[in-house]
Amino acid sequence: MVLDTARRLIELRPTDVVLASTRVYSSLPVVGKHLEPFAGLTAMAMYGGHYAPAAIRAAYSRHSGVSAVVAGAAETMTPDAAAELAVKAGGNRMPPFVRARAQRKRCLYRSSIQYGDHPSQLLDVWRKPNLPPNAPVLLFVPGGAWVQGTRVLQGHTLLSHLVKRGWVCLTMDYRVSPVHRWPRHIGDVNAAIAWARAHAHEYGGDSDFVAIAGCSAGGHLAALAGLTPGDPAFRGELSDDADTTVDAVVGIYGRYDWEDRSTSTRRSFQSFLERVVVGRRQARHPEIFRAASPMARIHEDAPPFFLIHGEHDAIIPVGEARDFHAALQAVSRNPVVYSEVPRAGHAFDLVDSSHARRCAVEVGHFLNGVRDAHVGRRTAAAV
Repeated sequence: MVLDTARRLIELRPTDVVLASTRVYSSLPVVGKHLEPFAGLTAMAMYGGHYAPAAIRAAYSRHSGVSAVVAGAAETMTPDAAAELAVKAGGNRMPPFVRARAQRKRCLYRSSIQYGDHPSQLLDVWRKPNLPPNAPVLLFVPGGAWVQGTRVLQGHTLLSHLVKRGWVCLTMDYRVSPVHRWPRHIGDVNAAIAWARAHAHEYGGDSDFVAIAGCSAGGHLAALAGLTPGDPAFRGELSDDADTTVDAVVGIYGRYDWEDRSTSTRRSFQSFLERVVVGRRQARHPEIFRAASPMARIHEDAPPFFLIHGEHDAIIPVGEARDFHAALQAVSRNPVVYSEVPRAGHAFDLVDSSHARRCAVEVGHFLNGVRDAHVGRRTAAAV
């Protein structure tokens, strides 16, 4: 015991001390909740510091030539999606994050709805004001390295695209590290799914069809939720009868492997998970990391999946998405679709309007196809 404690003290890094301090301060009565964002910013700085050099190199590579988004679209898109993208190619070229506020203002129907008892468990409802009843529902999970999880800014191009096409979209906040350790994050995602199943009809949605999408860490959470409905370790405060199933999953430049340490980049990522997100060492608790890895939770009854990733992603290398797609496609009995965006980096839907439009169009066509098949099966069963 003494030797183990001594070893841990020797291995401490300055960032570990800072993180521990921010967790302590965040737990203080009254003022603690106001200090939680500082803990997240500290953790995000750690995460970004690991990847800054690679991200800079990738950005230079992406912008050193002509964009191939529209030209390469036909390689992975359906003809209808490619045609729609071609029509939109001359649209607004302003970076998507600049337009996000206007998109939210235009599409927001209800704000800050509690999907659980914790103050951070909030979601917004996006929809058209004159929407017919029983619209398909999408829950969007924002990214942020499991240390930031805000429903404002991310995914707005996709959400506004779906709202125009008659969807009810929910975008959520969830509890994040280092103040809240894993698996609190996935517990909140499942709580939001259960809320959608129970309450989406109150906002014009079809509670019988709920899809989930997410970017980056949100892509990981969306994939994991889709693959592990009913897992007792991920239910948080939910009752046993809460429905956490989803009818489709969209992973947008997601992280799908929480176990691999085969490269220096992956070892660095695993260290971040150990120190910031999980608070446990993988060598001592491999079962925690395996249970949290979508790659390890693949099964034949997985819901339909759509995966989209940037070719030049320096934060989550495209190989991770390719590997996950291949493994899932080999096992699942449902459709598994993969699209790779040429010359796109991480968070491409926030900084490049062409990439954001492509993502929205492809995802929209996929989800509408899954929804149509779902309605067809439901209609046939009722006859």
